[in-house]
Amino acid sequence: MRTTSGGRDQGSATVWSVGLIAVLCVVFGVALALGQAVVTRHRAAGGADLAALAAADHWAEGTTAACALADGVARGQGTRLVRCAIVGETSEVTVASGAGPLTARVRARAGPVGAAGWAGSL
Repeated sequence: MRTTSGGRDQGSATVWSVGLIAVLCVVFGVALALGQAVVTRHRAAGGADLAALAAADHWAEGTTAACALADGVARGQGTRLVRCAIVGETSEVTVASGAGPLTARVRARAGPVGAAGWAGSL
C-alpha cells in the first residue's frame, strides 16, 4: 500500500487551474469591453461627420430643415443627434453613440473652406 507524505498537496493543481481560468476570463472581459468602446467611438465619429456634412449641405434651407436632415443621417448611422447649430454656411453637430458607461459623444463641424471658425480647433 502506497502512502503520500504530507498529503496537503493533493488537489492543488485544480485550485491553481481554476484561479488561472478566472484570471483569463477577467482579462478577456476587459479586452472585449475595450473593443466595444473603440467601436462605439468610431460609430459616433462617423455619424457626427456625416451629420455635419448633411447639415452644411442644406444650410440654405434654414436651421430647422438642416438639423432635421442631420438627425435623420445620424439615426441612419445608429447614433443620436445631441446638438445641432448652423452659423452662416457652417454646421456644428454633436452626436452620441452607445449607452451607459460606454457612451461616446463626438463633435464635428462642416462648411466651406475658409469659413469662419475653421482655423481653430474643436
